[in-house]
Amino acid sequence: MNVREVVEAIEAIAPLDHACDWDNVGLLIGSHDWSGSPVMLTIDLTEEVLREAIEAKVKMIIAYHPVIFEPFTRLTDATTRQRIVLEAARAGISVHSPHTALDAAPGGVNDWLAEGLGSGDTRALDVYESSPRTEERKIVTFCPVEAVDQLRNSLAAVGAGRIGEYELCSFEIPGTGTFLGGENTDPAVGEKGTLQRVDEVRLEMVCPADAVALAVMAVREFHPYEEPPIEIYRLQPRPMRGVGIGRRIRLDQPASLKSLAQRIKSRLGVAHLRASVGRNAPSRYSTIGLCPGAGVSVLDEAIRQGCELFLTGEMRHHDLLSAQARGCTVVLAGHTNTERGYLKILAKRLQQALPEVAFLISEKDEDPLKAM
Repeated sequence: MNVREVVEAIEAIAPLDHACDWDNVGLLIGSHDWSGSPVMLTIDLTEEVLREAIEAKVKMIIAYHPVIFEPFTRLTDATTRQRIVLEAARAGISVHSPHTALDAAPGGVNDWLAEGLGSGDTRALDVYESSPRTEERKIVTFCPVEAVDQLRNSLAAVGAGRIGEYELCSFEIPGTGTFLGGENTDPAVGEKGTLQRVDEVRLEMVCPADAVALAVMAVREFHPYEEPPIEIYRLQPRPMRGVGIGRRIRLDQPASLKSLAQRIKSRLGVAHLRASVGRNAPSRYSTIGLCPGAGVSVLDEAIRQGCELFLTGEMRHHDLLSAQARGCTVVLAGHTNTERGYLKILAKRLQQALPEVAFLISEKDEDPLKAM
């Protein structure tokens, strides 16, 4: 096993483009070419977990929360996080963090939480939008029929016209173009000083954003006109219904708060929850929003979408008061309690993808808060 294989497996489950733009996900420590087994899964990479990994001769750690989040201006043993990074690198242990990419992905932490509430229609609260890199822009030009093939080929050579596994993708629309050349022009078709009508083709192709400049150069070089018409369009990303921050589930059978609390405890393996009951709360809840960890970022969207109850790990006092005043009951299960149970699911999925690799779940990883 090498790190690259595990990275490919985890990123097939949790593609990095599903992560929030503020997050720091992916391979954070080590090289893709480092090799060895086993691999350890943990929510937090603490010094205790790292010692456990070193003793178990672990070669890679998948740490849900990124051990490198805010940028370092220096790397010494002055702080806990810096010591962890140094020691992991010294021990030859690679570290990968999936974090919000794993939350947002289909079958990820959000969906695992939602499944524990009961059957119903589930969708992402904050639907993610993305487009393939090759389809970020569209470049359009207008040219005589005889120039179409050469222009299409020249644009394809710089990366335009790629849709999935297909190349040379374009669209042609015949029409009539007009122009009136001034005194200093030298038109390739017709004469200057007289309005000209020319049979032309509108040629359009998708194009990666970083290839647009080359595409423009290609049109200018291979277009027969002295001043080739060029239009660039920014393409809107595509909404992905099952991918995004949080989930909203409309239960097939509404349930009481007590019943839902029991389901949540069973799902998370916890003995206690905290709840803030919303004003005029229903006796039975049918629409529930959720987000693992600290999910206040999607609370407003959950309420907007009619959620009567919102499940998350932790929330600030004033956010709780706001939700309560707007009639939304909030259930708090503890930040890492809403995440840790998924590690077993992730280990099984990775084991199926890489049966020759040993995947361990840290025994030292634990909630820093204890009931007293």
